[in-house]
Amino acid sequence: MPKSLWTGYISFGMVNIPVALVTAVRDKSIRFHMLHEKDGARLHEKMVCPVDGEEVPRKEAVKGFELEPDHYVMVEPEELEAIEPKRTRTIEISDFVAMSQIDPIYYGHPYYLVPGEGAGKAYGLLMQAMVEMERTAIGKFVFHDREYVAAIRPLDHVFCLEVMHFADEIVNPHDFEPAEHNEEKADKRQLDMAKQLISALAGDFDPKRYKDDYREKVMELIEKKAKGESLITAPPAFEGAKVIDLMAALEKSLRQVRSGEEQTPPQETKSPGAVRKKGAGGAAKPSAATKKPSAGPSRKKAG
Repeated sequence: MPKSLWTGYISFGMVNIPVALVTAVRDKSIRFHMLHEKDGARLHEKMVCPVDGEEVPRKEAVKGFELEPDHYVMVEPEELEAIEPKRTRTIEISDFVAMSQIDPIYYGHPYYLVPGEGAGKAYGLLMQAMVEMERTAIGKFVFHDREYVAAIRPLDHVFCLEVMHFADEIVNPHDFEPAEHNEEKADKRQLDMAKQLISALAGDFDPKRYKDDYREKVMELIEKKAKGESLITAPPAFEGAKVIDLMAALEKSLRQVRSGEEQTPPQETKSPGAVRKKGAGGAAKPSAATKKPSAGPSRKKAG
């Protein structure tokens, strides 16, 4: 089991359930280091003052908030410490809401909440009650010296804790100019054709079907170069956007989908996620009680 990042309690009413917070997502992004082309040595970043050109030691660096271009308010570490949220070991549940009421845009980063020592019975009881009532728990907790709002929902046999965005962090879609589709009534024939195309492509969500093709290609490149192979590939030619006839495009798309279905003989369904060792990333299939997918944007860091 992954190492716990936080231990504490789910608290609601007079009930406290010991839990441990563990990661639910492993970031597999490929990161490169910057090297000196001349000798291959890894480069290090330094803080340099643009006024005198001198390197600034980290102990002389202070935090500042930019009010307007080149105008800052300096904040001392002691001042921030004085207003830090009180460190607690509890996730205080304030509400149990219907799962369908939470738009996925509010979900930030997912974790698992696994039962702590002696929590089995209470943990299972809460899980069963929430599954049968189709409810998600909402509460606050302090993690890494910052207070977060979190949604706790049943996912298979464990609780998934979603760190959520606060309401004022969500960009209101009404801030955008009305789209063309709000002003023009859809043509019935085009609408029927679009619905047929959607129906032809309809299916169940299988996360293993979607792979990071770019990451796999980068890893192939790295492996070949590590073996001494020299590779130079011409970039693909840029194709400019073309003006299309919407109805013609819909009809062509529908014909392609239908012809593909006719040419493909019936066969035993296999998992399309047969990825290589490097790109493997199996995900547990959500339970029937779990309706919403989660997305994980990186957590913002203070300062």
